[in-house]
Amino acid sequence: MMKNILITGGAGFISHHLIYYLIKNTKWNIVSLDRLDYSGNLNRLDSILSTLSTIEKSRVKVVFHDLKSEINPWIKKEIGDIDVILHLAAGSHVDRSIDYPMEFVLDNVVGTANILDYARYINDKKGLERFIYFSTDEVFGPAPKGVDYKENDRYNSTNPYSATKAGGEELAVAYENTYRLPVYITHTMNVFGERQHPEKFIPMCIKKIRDGETVTIHSDKTKKNPGSRHYIHAEDVAEAIYFLLKLDYNYTPDYGGAKCPKFNIVGSEELNNLELAKIIADSQMKELKYEMLDFHSSRPGHDLRYSLSGEKMKKLGWSPSIKLTERIKQVVDWSLKNDNWIELQ
Repeated sequence: MMKNILITGGAGFISHHLIYYLIKNTKWNIVSLDRLDYSGNLNRLDSILSTLSTIEKSRVKVVFHDLKSEINPWIKKEIGDIDVILHLAAGSHVDRSIDYPMEFVLDNVVGTANILDYARYINDKKGLERFIYFSTDEVFGPAPKGVDYKENDRYNSTNPYSATKAGGEELAVAYENTYRLPVYITHTMNVFGERQHPEKFIPMCIKKIRDGETVTIHSDKTKKNPGSRHYIHAEDVAEAIYFLLKLDYNYTPDYGGAKCPKFNIVGSEELNNLELAKIIADSQMKELKYEMLDFHSSRPGHDLRYSLSGEKMKKLGWSPSIKLTERIKQVVDWSLKNDNWIELQ
């Protein structure tokens, strides 16, 4: 069945993987809405569009708009008829949020309010099939060893990025309950893949190991226990979103009466950052030079461990289809062949 999908932040890292996946696995039309800043790189879209057929390319439309401003009638006309909205546009660089917190309030809270109001307009006009808000594991804050947060656990944001993502998430829940928008919330964590911003840990690690430089591994105060994450490839996230869009889900409201389903999209295994760096070094057949650094003293506002439970999605029938180590090696090989993507601009 033909559908028209609006993806905000379409030139962003996760979004461009999602666009490619949906073009290749459906007959749907995609509208990418983006303002094209440091997070949104049009070269990403060009890179994937260049691999598509003429017919596939014709199903992708790019509209320029900054969501800090409401979607006016001209932009509505440019976007056209929409069935599903996937809201990925966000400021997502934690370090930048610490330096410029108000910028993240405007992008992640005000921007979300504007796209939700547009979704409300669509829903009132013709009915919206689905609105998915992409949230983050960081809204739950640090996870003690042995703790994996479930979808409706309490929030404990520790930096402006996570706080503003939590604010946007709460707005989405409110619009579902107040205006009956068909909202899903997803929490993802530590997504990696081809064409990621070079300041992120994996591309930075690939480059430093290639160049024989020392990799900084953030740890606890003893400098013996590295930080850890459940890493997941962007294509696996795209696959999970497609799974959710096809899902016939009968949701029981939680104890507070909220009717907004939430889903954790989680990698299949947890790796600490030293283990990850060793896999990257082994993939290049290079020696790993590293130093352990107390993360609290070097990165205020960051947490040593994040962790989500992926049991809900597993019970529904989805989990990553390719092993994490294979995905890491895939990205290493691609990055070394396309090394312009791991060079800081």
